[in-house]
Amino acid sequence: MTSTRDLRDVSSDGDARQELERLRAEVAEWRRRYEAGELRDIAFSNSAGEVAPLYTALDVSADASVELGVPGDYPYTRGIHPTGYRGRLWTMRQFAGFGSARDTNERFKFLLAHGQTGLSTAFDFPTLMGYDSDHPRSEGEVGKTGVAISSLADMEVLFDGIPLDQVSTSMTINGPAIILWAFYIAAAERQGVSAEKLRGTIQNDILKEYMAQHAWCFPIEPALRLIVDCFEWGATHAPQWNTISISGYHIREAGATAAQELAFTLADGFTYVERGIARGLDVDQFAPRLSFFWDIHNDFFEEIAKLRAARRIWARHMRERYRARSPRSWMMRFHSQTAGVTLTAQQPMNNVVRVAYQALAAVLGGTQSLHTNSMDETLALPTEQAVQVALRTQQVLAYETGVPNVTDPLGGAYYLEALTNQLEEEAEALFGEIDRVGGVVQGLEQGWFQRKIAESAARQQWEIEQHRRVIVGVNEFVTDEPELTIPLLRIGEDVDRRQREGLGALRKKRDNAACQQALDALKSAARGTENTMPYILECARRYCTLYEIRAAMESVFGAYREPVFF
Repeated sequence: MTSTRDLRDVSSDGDARQELERLRAEVAEWRRRYEAGELRDIAFSNSAGEVAPLYTALDVSADASVELGVPGDYPYTRGIHPTGYRGRLWTMRQFAGFGSARDTNERFKFLLAHGQTGLSTAFDFPTLMGYDSDHPRSEGEVGKTGVAISSLADMEVLFDGIPLDQVSTSMTINGPAIILWAFYIAAAERQGVSAEKLRGTIQNDILKEYMAQHAWCFPIEPALRLIVDCFEWGATHAPQWNTISISGYHIREAGATAAQELAFTLADGFTYVERGIARGLDVDQFAPRLSFFWDIHNDFFEEIAKLRAARRIWARHMRERYRARSPRSWMMRFHSQTAGVTLTAQQPMNNVVRVAYQALAAVLGGTQSLHTNSMDETLALPTEQAVQVALRTQQVLAYETGVPNVTDPLGGAYYLEALTNQLEEEAEALFGEIDRVGGVVQGLEQGWFQRKIAESAARQQWEIEQHRRVIVGVNEFVTDEPELTIPLLRIGEDVDRRQREGLGALRKKRDNAACQQALDALKSAARGTENTMPYILECARRYCTLYEIRAAMESVFGAYREPVFF
């Protein structure tokens, strides 16, 4: 596609040349007056560079209207659906999960009753790491940062009274994702709902875990095998389910710039596509069920441009590099979440304002699904009141502002188009760097990605400490009055006790011989080349626990050791 350049070669037509010369003269005169004026130090940039003070037709391509296209057409700069939000609003999700499965089930029902249109599940740290609630490494962490799920029994309680053929469920889990997905499918079977009727997403993006979040179970290669197993099994048995949500969110939260989030996330996505093709899968068989997950930060226009650039890059690479034939494989579908890292413990009511602006950026960027953070999430898991305000933020945006009534309403704006092209060029340059270090897997093994993110995070922290980056209520506009206090959700130790008791009772009443037989069959499959999903699903149906299934595979795959990269 045409890169961003000025319009000096736009046309041989005399009138067009005269118009360009007139514009250049006007801009030159404006710049003279601008530089002679009094300027404040804006002292802000989310990315590594600064933006220009003015954008005109000189900053976009002569073929901008061709590059832009229309919504629903390749390269999808303006969105993947012709109708935009006039056809269907984005799915409104609120991340929910705390304490026991019963606690979170009650929160799910509260959210659905207040107009939420999709469920999004947060798991506690032991679950994220593949440990049962009664494992020694789980002590003190059960139910604290999400819901504790150790077996099919917990999953059944989590969705008790919630018809799984009528809701869309997102599960934010990666290392043991295939196991939790098996629990969910088995829980649906208990309701009489087959896998083919299930709608939702399992995050299942292990590459960004090695890169930024660090919740893994197995070494890189066997972890990638499990993900492709999900692609393969899901394409046949769960065609409405998104078997991966390739996540830039955690990369950005760890300190990456917008361009790094864009490039590193897409590079992960290309790696998954390559692994699926290497398995022998037709790219058009699994690519339509790949989805993405983006962080929506504070730099309003940069975030909108990032989402537009992401769609365009993905479409071009899928069509031209991976030879996907179906337009559904070219379309990037994604969920967005407002940036948790921007929330502050100081003056927490300010977080409502931050989240509202971030949500607006996500919608202007064309997200298909959105989670708005609650004001108290930097202090604790959110209360029902805080969650309701966060959900109402989306509903006001959807129904009161008029923003969804026009598809890509900022499309064609000189600044936005120039910034979209700039981010695309920066991402392509980073792809070249990734290729030079040997690709994503080798880059992770060498610590290249981790180092890049750490360097960016350190720079941003320095900017905050030097007041080069203003954080309202933290390093500027600090008040001497007592800090505003808001109600917080506290997780008691009784959750840990109840989980332990429940697991003990489960192990007594289940058929332990059948469990061991299922685990042995899984080990055998892991040693070979069979798809592991049917074996993991059988373990789930037999009420094998999360850690028992993890340990069975770990005995074959081994454990991951992070490289030292500083």
